[in-house]
Amino acid sequence: MGSNNTRLSPRQKMINLMYIVLTAMLALNVSSDVLNGFTQVEEGLKRTNNNVEQRNAAILNTLETFASQNPDKGQKWYDKATEVRHVTNGIYLHIDSLKYLIVRKADGNDADIDNILNRDDLEAASVVMLSGPNPQGKKLRTAIEAYRTYIGSLMADSVKRKSIETALSTDPVISKGTLGKQSWEESKFNTQPVVAAITLLTKLQNDVKYAEGEALQTLLANVDAGDVRVNELNAFVIPQSRFVMRGGRYSANIVLAAVDTTARPEIYVNGNKLANEHGLYELNPGATGTFDYKGYLEVPHGDGTVTRHPFQSSYTVIEPTATVSATMMNVLYAGIDNPISISVPGVANSTVSASMTNGTLTRNGDHWVAHPSKVGEDAVVSVSAEMDGRPMKMSETKFRVRKLPDPTPYIAFKDNNGNTSHYKGGGRGLAKAQLVNAPGIEAAIDDDLLNIQFKVLSFETVFFDSMGNAIPEVSDGAQFSQRQKDSFRRLSRGKRFYISRVKATGPDGITRDLAPIEVIVN
Repeated sequence: MGSNNTRLSPRQKMINLMYIVLTAMLALNVSSDVLNGFTQVEEGLKRTNNNVEQRNAAILNTLETFASQNPDKGQKWYDKATEVRHVTNGIYLHIDSLKYLIVRKADGNDADIDNILNRDDLEAASVVMLSGPNPQGKKLRTAIEAYRTYIGSLMADSVKRKSIETALSTDPVISKGTLGKQSWEESKFNTQPVVAAITLLTKLQNDVKYAEGEALQTLLANVDAGDVRVNELNAFVIPQSRFVMRGGRYSANIVLAAVDTTARPEIYVNGNKLANEHGLYELNPGATGTFDYKGYLEVPHGDGTVTRHPFQSSYTVIEPTATVSATMMNVLYAGIDNPISISVPGVANSTVSASMTNGTLTRNGDHWVAHPSKVGEDAVVSVSAEMDGRPMKMSETKFRVRKLPDPTPYIAFKDNNGNTSHYKGGGRGLAKAQLVNAPGIEAAIDDDLLNIQFKVLSFETVFFDSMGNAIPEVSDGAQFSQRQKDSFRRLSRGKRFYISRVKATGPDGITRDLAPIEVIVN
């Protein structure tokens, strides 16, 4: 049941063109010929509506028949189609009632829509559709907008949806001879003769029926939109995993491609028939290694014959194992966060859990962070994973816990571009202005493996006078003291001094003496 892109017939296009031409003529002169022309268009539209109604009824009947034959597949689409039919009939009858109100306003209580006496009455349509505290034109526009939105929600094809939105558009328009935009209802019914208003409403019914037909055709196409056509049948084994840990469970689905759920095949594995009809094959392996199995499916056909489809597969049983590695070298450092990678082959990371001795082990998504406590005591990482709904211990891994290596002291200064740089001694030296403006010294491990900042507690600077005598000056904590900065200002180009007795403490809480720095003044 493929979709059918319905387009307007040549006859319908001709009727629409006639309606436009007659409307233009009406603006010049409402003659009897023009009124007769509207009557002819009205009759043509009625015939077209009848034809569209028959087509829509045939589509609905097709959906009803299919739903009765295959309720699981067709009932929901038939129910939607019935709803479309009900909503469309409601708005169609509403438009019919407006026709009667307009004709009755023109001809009195004995009015007959099929035999309008005062066809040229220019007030009846305006009074009914535009006058009063609750004009019928506004109510009709609201109903059309709601119907357009409802039908559009059923259309997956954007081209068809746009076509319906255009056909049922209620946007304001600029009419000839007006200064600004008019509402939809004013442009359609203001000072229109009765016969023109009736013809316009019939045209609107035609658009509603067209939208209904497109929606029904879409629902009909949806009946088998999810079907898959095949011309070959094959048996498949679909294991959850080909690798099984000893003590775990091997599971595999054995299926026939394009299997019909109303006629499931019989399945035999290694000569034994499966006890379930869903093709689920399970066993609990007791030894490691690779194991093969084979079998066949027997498929009955409508003519009483049975075809056999063979299959074969294998599974591998492995010992429980896990992979644990330290991201930073092969040791854990006390006092800091050490990134740890933990995984179990063939097991989702979400089912893996781990713990650690001599410290804490925390998880952040698929990553782990180990924080050891004591230096010199091993940290043991234990890994478990959930297998078949129960936890299973995978492995234990020991790590040595060491203290952090000593950091390197440096002078932080601003270069000519305003960027912070580190001077670690020697080399080309440090400009005197940069030295004077530096606040003090810092210390860190910044070898791109460990990037850890230390806190400098104290240090000394050692200067030498012209006699070679050492003149030590003590810092103000991690900052240069005023006496040290005064000494910097007295240094000439090429002179050097030393920063020694640097004491610093790191995140592990250990205080250490750092190597001295030789500073050359440029």
